Amino acid sequence: MTIYPMKKSHSARRDFKNFSVDFVISTAIGVFLTLGLIFALAGCSPATPGVETLTPQPAPTPQPSPLPTIPTEEIPAGPIILNLWIPPKFDPQGDSAAGQLLADRLKEFTSRRSGVIIETRVKDVEGPGGIADTLRTANAAAPLALPDLVALPYKTLQSATADGLLHPFDGLTAVMDDPDWYEYARQFSHIQNSVFGIPFAGDALLMVYRPEIIESPPANWTALAELAEPLAFAAASPEALFALTLYRASGGQITDADGRPTLELTPLSEVLTFFSQGSRSGYFPFSLTQYETQDQLWSAYQEQQANMIITWAARYLQSPLEDSTLAGIPTTTSIPFTTGTGWAWALSSSDPQRQKLAAELAEFLTTAQFLAEWDAAAGYLPPRPSALSSWENNPQRNLLIQVSQSAQLIPANEILSALSPALSSSTINVLKEQTDPATAAQSAVDMLLTP
Repeated sequence: MTIYPMKKSHSARRDFKNFSVDFVISTAIGVFLTLGLIFALAGCSPATPGVETLTPQPAPTPQPSPLPTIPTEEIPAGPIILNLWIPPKFDPQGDSAAGQLLADRLKEFTSRRSGVIIETRVKDVEGPGGIADTLRTANAAAPLALPDLVALPYKTLQSATADGLLHPFDGLTAVMDDPDWYEYARQFSHIQNSVFGIPFAGDALLMVYRPEIIESPPANWTALAELAEPLAFAAASPEALFALTLYRASGGQITDADGRPTLELTPLSEVLTFFSQGSRSGYFPFSLTQYETQDQLWSAYQEQQANMIITWAARYLQSPLEDSTLAGIPTTTSIPFTTGTGWAWALSSSDPQRQKLAAELAEFLTTAQFLAEWDAAAGYLPPRPSALSSWENNPQRNLLIQVSQSAQLIPANEILSALSPALSSSTINVLKEQTDPATAAQSAVDMLLTP
C-alpha cells in the first residue's frame, strides 16, 4: 500500500514567495513610471535618440494541469483518504518509468489538494482476490471497504457496470465532453448512456512485420495475395477478432434494428472466401489454426516462424523489436479500419464527497499533457489525439494516429459472446478446408438465428 500525503507548509511558503516577488515588481514599476514622468517634464529623454531599447522576454513557464471542478467550500476540511486500486502493470512503486510517472502525478495531486491522502493497492484485475472479485464481495458484505477509483479494462468495465458495482461520472465531470478524444475511446467511456469510465490507455489491432523481408506491407487483400507471404493471426482464438475486424471493415453489421447480435451473409462470405484463397495459396496456412492466444502468436513471431502478424499495438509498443515495424491491417478497400479497446478509471465508492474527489483525480490523471508522457512510457496508445500528436520523436507516430482514427470499439460483451463462436468455427473450418466459404458463412448466420 502506498500513501501520498499532503504537505501544507509548501503551499504557505509558495504564497509568501509569490507575494514577495509581486511586491518587488510592483515597486520597481512604480519607480520607473515616476522617473519617466520627471524626464518628460524636464524635456529630457531617458533613452538615446534613435536607439530602441529591447526588454528580454522570459521563456514561457509550463502551466500546471488545472485542478479542477470542486468548489472550494465543498473541499473537506480534515484529511480524507482516497483509495486507488490498480493492476500490477501500473504499480506506481514499480521499477518502470510509467510507474514513476504515476507516482509523481499522485504526489502532485495531493500537494495541490489540501487534506487529501491517496492510498494505492495493487491487485490483479481478474481471478480470486482480484479487483473484479473483490468489488463483488465488498459490495455485498463490506461496502465501506470499496475503493474510490479503480483501473479497469473495457471488458471488466462493462461487466462491473452491469453488476451494479460502479457509479457514473455524470454530474461530477464534463471531461468526456472535450472533443480531444478518439472516437473509440469516447465510445467505451459510455455504458448505458452514462459515463462509467474515463479512458487513460488505448489499444488497437495492427500489423507487425519485418521490413527487411516485407519491403511494402500490403494495404489490401489483393496486395497480400500478390505478396504470397504468410500473414499470421490467432486463427483459433475464441474471440475471432481478426475475422470480426475484416467483417466490419467490409461493411458487415453486428446488430440488427432491434439491437440483437447479427451477421450478414454477403460480407461474411467475402471474408471467408479471402481466408479460403489464402489457405490454398499459402498466405493463410493451415498451421495458423494452432494459435489460440496472442502470447502464442508473439512467441512464434519472435522465433521467426512468421514475418507478418496481426496483434495488439501494446504488444509491440511494450516489447519493440529492432528488426520490426508497424502497419495497418489490410482491408478489401485499402481504407484503414481496426478494432480498438483500452483501460479507464472507474468510480466504485457511493459516498458523494469521495466521488467528487475521485472524479477530480481521474480528470487529473487523464489530461493530454500527462497521457502523452505516461502512455509512451507504459506502451499504450494515448486515447487523446493531442497527446498522440505530441509523440514527435516516435517515427511511427503518423501510422499510430491513423490506426487510432480508424479504430472502432470492440463489441460489447454480450454482442461479442454471441458473434465469436460463429466466427471462430467458420474461420477454422475454412482454413482447414473442411467446408467451402459459402456454406461456412451460412452456418455462421444460422447459428445466430437459432434460439
